[in-house]
Amino acid sequence: MNQENYTILGVEETATDDEIKAAYESLKAKYNEEKWQDGEAGNQAARMLGKLDAAYQEIMEERAEQAKSTSGPGAFEEVSNAIKSGDYARAQSILDNFNERSAEWHYLQSVVFYKKNWINESKKQLEIAIQMDGENTKYRDAYEKLKAQSDYKKETGGAPNVHADPASGDAQMGGNWCSSCASMCYTYLCINCLCNLCCSCR
Repeated sequence: MNQENYTILGVEETATDDEIKAAYESLKAKYNEEKWQDGEAGNQAARMLGKLDAAYQEIMEERAEQAKSTSGPGAFEEVSNAIKSGDYARAQSILDNFNERSAEWHYLQSVVFYKKNWINESKKQLEIAIQMDGENTKYRDAYEKLKAQSDYKKETGGAPNVHADPASGDAQMGGNWCSSCASMCYTYLCINCLCNLCCSCR
């Protein structure tokens, strides 16, 4: 990114496309008037017009390339890798740069929210993903697991397990919840058997 281009336009790198365009048009009108002045003032305005056009074009082309690189299948993989490594801030940053938000985008956003333990927000994102692609079993499986964990949490007052593996083809959340339930039920069964055994020995 060429910082000088933003300096010429008098905007920050964080400026939106509309803000950059507005600054460009304002300065262009200004220099178009000044270029008719006599002497060095007019020459300077003419030079600035050339720099202004070049700076604006470079910025917009650069942003267009960035948009392409952060909205395709490769970007989804990059988000998954960031989640897998625990870098949720980077995952969110990549997701924020997407221009088009598909069902997969909402699914990955739900995973980021889930990892932050924002269960309600995660559930809403999964619901949107399912609305956009109702045939996707990955989204439905993840939603059912999340719903089951949420119901279990309400019943027990405990916190749901968080196990996500974006690299796998399985749902990325709640992988070990069922095994935890099975373990708890087995423990309860053993205690119950022991109680019955004690009673029968009296």
